[in-house]
Amino acid sequence: MDIYGQALLDQYRGKLKSKLWLYNSYGHPEDMPVDIFFRPEADMPEMEIIAMDLCRGKTLDIGAGVGSHALILQAKGIDVTALEISSKACEIMKHRGVKKVVNADILQYDSEKYDTILLLMNGIGLCEDIPGLRYFLDYIKKLLMPSGQLIFDSSDIAYLYKPDEFISSNYYGEISYQYQYQKVKGNWFKWLYVDFDTLNAIAEKGGWECEMIYEDDMDQYLVRLILKSDK
Repeated sequence: MDIYGQALLDQYRGKLKSKLWLYNSYGHPEDMPVDIFFRPEADMPEMEIIAMDLCRGKTLDIGAGVGSHALILQAKGIDVTALEISSKACEIMKHRGVKKVVNADILQYDSEKYDTILLLMNGIGLCEDIPGLRYFLDYIKKLLMPSGQLIFDSSDIAYLYKPDEFISSNYYGEISYQYQYQKVKGNWFKWLYVDFDTLNAIAEKGGWECEMIYEDDMDQYLVRLILKSDK
């Protein structure tokens, strides 16, 4: 069941029936405010505004949710395609006026090439773990035009742990989550948060030049990756 998508659809229809809960592998469950996905540009953080200002040319918005970023880019004249794995979220995007919507898993999508590939709200988390990040950075090359750019944000979540809580066999940013909506729980899924130094090392080995664009006081940061061979 697409629990995340159903909560989004109910919010869009003004009929949200309960809170959307997010269980995790590191602490207590959290109440996920569904309206955050419908924010107008005026309510978005500076980091997301900067990221959208960097977009150029043909753009792919991965994990587009209900299309809030895609709508802003579209209004600015950017040729943007919104890719989202949730069919219900895609339905909402179409109703909200997003012109190009693709319901697909990015790791099974290779139909076109883009000048900019964008993942916001820690969309890079879909990589699940460090090996998944390496695979993603290699896979995504086939979707980039010459001199194309990959833009995304992530954060260092070391602050969640005490020194003796780190598990030596796993990278500490590899988290497991589970959604619950209306007493229905979805399957557990993995999500990745990666610190900049680790990301930079992986990107360099993969043939990318990694540039930190922005960092806030909450250990969240924005990066732009460009293939070294394309510079």
